[in-house]
Amino acid sequence: MKKLTVFTPTYNRAYCLHVCYESLKRQTSRDFIWLIIDDGSTDETEDLVAGWMAENEIPIRYHRQDNQGMHGAHNTAYRLIDTELNVCIDSDDYMPDGAVEQINTFWELHGSENVSGIIGLDAFTDGRIIGSRLPEELKSSTLFELYSKHRVTGDKKLVYRTELTRQYPYPIFENEKYVGLAYKYYMLDQKYEMLLMNEVLCCVEYLPDGSSMNMFKQYRKNPNGFAFYRKELMKLPFASLLFKFKQSIHYVSSSMASGNRRFMRETPAKILTVLAFPLGVILYWYVIRKTRIS
Repeated sequence: MKKLTVFTPTYNRAYCLHVCYESLKRQTSRDFIWLIIDDGSTDETEDLVAGWMAENEIPIRYHRQDNQGMHGAHNTAYRLIDTELNVCIDSDDYMPDGAVEQINTFWELHGSENVSGIIGLDAFTDGRIIGSRLPEELKSSTLFELYSKHRVTGDKKLVYRTELTRQYPYPIFENEKYVGLAYKYYMLDQKYEMLLMNEVLCCVEYLPDGSSMNMFKQYRKNPNGFAFYRKELMKLPFASLLFKFKQSIHYVSSSMASGNRRFMRETPAKILTVLAFPLGVILYWYVIRKTRIS
């Protein structure tokens, strides 16, 4: 039984998916499965993956589904994964040659049911760490505290225990393709800390068609998903009032964009939402002006 599943959600990324594949073939440990979630691609992704599976260089599982967006692909992955650990490597990213071995060895030494997984580092393709390194004096932390209390910056790579990632599935909203992935991570933060591992586990390239580069358009096209995400973050028991106030601003803006007239009744923080209303209106109009829906 393999210990780790590397899963890759992909949508029309046949032109770059080979970079991830080549990196997995170079891994110093083969104790992993590569699970590809094809989220309704209309390019040659299926034929490409079929060729790789025929090569039999690494164990590959392929699942095709109708397009649901990144969070829907994550839902499917977590349902299908049967290894102890999992890590998401996006279709435009790749793993350093020793990453799988480092994850498995680190977990063998330090892993337990008392933590939800491992936080490692992301780096640019030129080797520069994205944001800051993890605090050397800390052995574990929640993801939320890492950013809010310890002032860590930049994207980090998350390795989770699979039995936990099946909890808190992302909701699917009709005609929308985005819900913030951190929803699940912050829910798990309420029960577990994560082990800190100051090693680069993923090399990242932010491509023009990636979700990170199109956030304003995502914001406008997926108002129900964003409103849900902000509402859940407003409920976090360990979050500061300032953090919840910021979420309230976005909640107002996204609720206006979705046409939800009941958002004041549905907010988990009514006073904060009332105070945030003017800024939420300003944000709504700013997003409208910055975006055009094709």
